[in-house]
Amino acid sequence: MPRRPTFLMIGLLIIGLASCHLAADTRESRPNIILILADDLGYHDLGCQGATDIQSPHIDAIAAAGMRFTDAHVSASVCSPSRAGLLTGRYQQRFGHEANTPPHGKGMDPAESTIGDALQKLGYHTAIIGKWHVGSEMIHHPIRRGFNYFYGLREGSRSYWYEPQKNDRPGSPHAIEEGTKNVKFDGYLTDVFGDQAVAYIERQKNKPFFLFLSFTAPHTPMHAKDEDLKRFAHIPDKRRRTYAAMIWAMDRAVGKVMGALKKHELADNTVIWFLSDNGGATNNGSLNTPLAGHKGIKFEGGLRVPFLMQWKEKIFPGTIFDGLVCALDIFPTCIAAAGGDPAQNPLPLDGVDLTPFVTGKKSSSPHDKLYWHKLWFSAGRAGPWKIIYVQDYGYALYNLENDLPEAHNLASTHPAKLELLKQDLNAWKAQMSEPLWDEPIRWFHTHSRNHIRIIEGVGKP
Repeated sequence: MPRRPTFLMIGLLIIGLASCHLAADTRESRPNIILILADDLGYHDLGCQGATDIQSPHIDAIAAAGMRFTDAHVSASVCSPSRAGLLTGRYQQRFGHEANTPPHGKGMDPAESTIGDALQKLGYHTAIIGKWHVGSEMIHHPIRRGFNYFYGLREGSRSYWYEPQKNDRPGSPHAIEEGTKNVKFDGYLTDVFGDQAVAYIERQKNKPFFLFLSFTAPHTPMHAKDEDLKRFAHIPDKRRRTYAAMIWAMDRAVGKVMGALKKHELADNTVIWFLSDNGGATNNGSLNTPLAGHKGIKFEGGLRVPFLMQWKEKIFPGTIFDGLVCALDIFPTCIAAAGGDPAQNPLPLDGVDLTPFVTGKKSSSPHDKLYWHKLWFSAGRAGPWKIIYVQDYGYALYNLENDLPEAHNLASTHPAKLELLKQDLNAWKAQMSEPLWDEPIRWFHTHSRNHIRIIEGVGKP
């Protein structure tokens, strides 16, 4: 639930809004929308999330000017299905997009309506700059899935530098494209995405736009600029040092975007989201403290992410929201902000419009329950209770209100609660479609082993 600011803050906000009233009357009243997505960012790894060795002043400023969610999740613990849920506002298992990295010819079901489709119908110009990763064939290309403009890569990850003989060779799904044409870029890719985002805002500043700024950082490979690495010379671990430098570059790009909004007096009427596509990975130096687990598994470290929202005309600065939310909620919230009706989406949404919750009109939690499933692993939330299932191992039960690190498996001491959540989870899974593709068996061995290690109490949060 929101933790409300003081009456003095409320009074100052009212005065500020009144002073801007005349200017607002002469502009498009619907807000611009910017969705910023990090890739494999650890739960702990922003200043506003408690990190002391990593610096992220511009991202932290989004939280300071808006709202930080403490119990926010994505719909999958790996990149592609998480993005499919984010883009559609629907559990991606409903359309078989359950596993990661679609193989050749596969991708997000073309029958699904994306947030880009919905906002285009409402008169918005739409763009994605950065990583796509929900299908690399033309049928799945962003310009055919609701986006007017695309600058980025179709596949999941790539070098942060231009590589004409590898990532950027003709026909590579990792090459950088503008529209459908491969383009050469100069410099460090995270900086390039930031500059392209600024250029897009410059072009679209006079009419409502939706910008999906989808960074590859801080996903591997661990590439950073020398000057950024020097800034974090005090971090002894090389991987962590490189990771910090990559976040610093991403934060710098976010700062450029925020600067462009301020320059064109758009900041007050722009909804800004920031989150990660899943939890921190085991190979990039990230930390998910105090959560157990990591990218790829269903402990909180794989699913609970940094999640920020700024909407200066609606949200009081520095607000903390403790209710249960999901990235699926971004779709309906944006549609409502743009003047549309989420209930009119061609397919029913699983996300909910957060507007009445973040503005304080509703004090309940947006979700009573959430679910996750990927091939061999499942999880469900019901209030503070969480159930985890691992194929060939069984069920575990946790109470996150008392045990956020999921250190104490309560399955044997609360059998009735376990059975209730088990039935609920299985009933949800029965409504979902069969997955459209599988993943290598090594994923099962690696992630199943990591699940079991933590369930048995020998893993590290």
